[in-house]
Amino acid sequence: MTDFLNAFWVGGLICVIIQILMDKTKLMPGRIMVILVCLGAVISFFNLYKPFIEFAGAGATVPLLGFGHVLMDGVKESIDKDGFMGLFSGGFKAGAVGIGAALIFGYLAGIIFKPKMK
Repeated sequence: MTDFLNAFWVGGLICVIIQILMDKTKLMPGRIMVILVCLGAVISFFNLYKPFIEFAGAGATVPLLGFGHVLMDGVKESIDKDGFMGLFSGGFKAGAVGIGAALIFGYLAGIIFKPKMK
């Protein structure tokens, strides 16, 4: 039960912080998303993200911070395996499933719901 509670409050806290950034600064949502992915990668680089995931579970892996961690984790593994060239391929290999799913489900949602431009 505490796993669910930790995931809920950590994920919620991340969302609250991001909402405050959106409301109180002039940062555009795209820039905030880039900041989150980069911050997740930096936290992962210093090996602080895995303990965070163990504590918060899905509350740490679902937000964009988690995507940055996935990319950095893929780069680390690929560098260990392929050397310098892993620097360029690791993030693509690690993030391919998530990116592919986002593209497919986004396309299907666009077909089903017929979006209208404003």
